[in-house]
Amino acid sequence: MLKIYFLGTGTSQGVPVIGCDCAVCSSTNVLDKRLRTAALISWEDTVVAVDCGPDFRQQMLQSNCKKLDALLFTHEHADHTAGLDDIRPYNFKKGPMPIYADPRVVANLKKRFDYIFETENRYPGAPEVEVHEVIDAAPFELGGRLVKPLKALHGTLPIYGFQVDGLVYMTDVKYVSDAVVSEIKGCEVLVINALRVEEHFTHFNLEEALKFITLVEPKRAYLTHVSHLLGLQEEVERQLPEHVHLAYDNLEILL
Repeated sequence: MLKIYFLGTGTSQGVPVIGCDCAVCSSTNVLDKRLRTAALISWEDTVVAVDCGPDFRQQMLQSNCKKLDALLFTHEHADHTAGLDDIRPYNFKKGPMPIYADPRVVANLKKRFDYIFETENRYPGAPEVEVHEVIDAAPFELGGRLVKPLKALHGTLPIYGFQVDGLVYMTDVKYVSDAVVSEIKGCEVLVINALRVEEHFTHFNLEEALKFITLVEPKRAYLTHVSHLLGLQEEVERQLPEHVHLAYDNLEILL
């Protein structure tokens, strides 16, 4: 059995946005509260996180995630990486955390979290990582299953989505090649970003996300990386096709 747990489904500012009093940010519906986008994917005895943004510690506590076997990075932006320091409790349990990322992303992490990658005079208690560079979307094995990186563009920035069996997880996407569409076509569950109603230069808006879902033809699709500009959870959900849903924080899906 494969499971995905949505740690967060919000955009880089989260929802509510600081200082905003729009209908979404003022909503009392818990489903309209969105931490920064990240997810747990698990199977058998393996638990993998995709991204660790600034809400990572809070998300791990809310999900009661006591075990983490690896961390996959889609790209280097702060809302997907800023929580890296908070892997320390997992280090204390199991040692260095395996991280999988494009070499460019690894270089960025080394610059921003230099103390983590220091080999001499390390600060006692600093987080520990075991780096696995993902080059040219080469698949890799985790917990007895194959993880397939999926190339996409976040504006002009190359990023990765990930596929594990029938689950495809992609976020911050603006362009996906026909080759990748063909590769994931007919998957069981597709997770894809839908930032807002209006067009955006680096993210799918709702219309683009729905068109992408039509191309891929998944059995089920879930929208993530949502801003307060998309609308209220209940209103948006009512407008979606029957097999498409607006994901929300702490939603768990079984495949």
